[in-house]
Amino acid sequence: MRAVPTAPVLVAVGHGSRDPRARATLGGLLERVRELRPGLDVRLAHIELNAPLLDATLAELAAEGREAVLVPLLLAPGYHVTHDLPAALAAAPGLRARVAGPLGAHPLLVEALADRLAQAGWTPEDGASRAAGVVLASAGSRDPRSGAELRRIATLLGERLGGVPVVPAYASAAAPTVPDAVRALAARGRHRVAVASCFTAPGLFATRAAAHAPWIASAPLGAHPALARLVLHRYDGARRATTRERELATV
Repeated sequence: MRAVPTAPVLVAVGHGSRDPRARATLGGLLERVRELRPGLDVRLAHIELNAPLLDATLAELAAEGREAVLVPLLLAPGYHVTHDLPAALAAAPGLRARVAGPLGAHPLLVEALADRLAQAGWTPEDGASRAAGVVLASAGSRDPRSGAELRRIATLLGERLGGVPVVPAYASAAAPTVPDAVRALAARGRHRVAVASCFTAPGLFATRAAAHAPWIASAPLGAHPALARLVLHRYDGARRATTRERELATV
């Protein structure tokens, strides 16, 4: 008789995209997560546009009597993290689950961003050049916490690259845009500008951001090994918080 899994299911939640590469890219990322944590039940769900949708996944888990941790494959707090995911859990009252934090400003995320830039052609010499700069391109949000988080990521990436200026920019809902950030760097004498793609998968925003790169643009983070480790780090953090809350409830 097969043993019933005891660890909560890791539900990795992507936004969803009409770009057919997006779902396959996130699937590759989750394969890396499974390789790092054999035996862990890892499932992909989407907020919109792609199947499986999050509501259906949560209903399935509730019917199975499972527990889950939702890990947003999103870079910063915003409406999806603070509203859509909690609302989805509220609509599945039979499911024990919690939402982990977004991927956020973490050394593992910065490792993946720096590595993708290196794959696109960035060198250590560029980090020391007074002509080089980086635009950190992300989706954008009206939530001020999202902008603050992206600024922290930009600061960490600049330090990782040797002190080069890194300017966050957004594809929607916030300023500056990628072209505006490129112009701001050029006004500081930084004409060799790379665009660092702060997206988990290909899509419209990532494609538009890359198109504005005056020099090189990195690929989306995708199935980078450091990103897979970060997904597990967020999952484990949410599990530990759940355990602490249960222990306090029994005191």
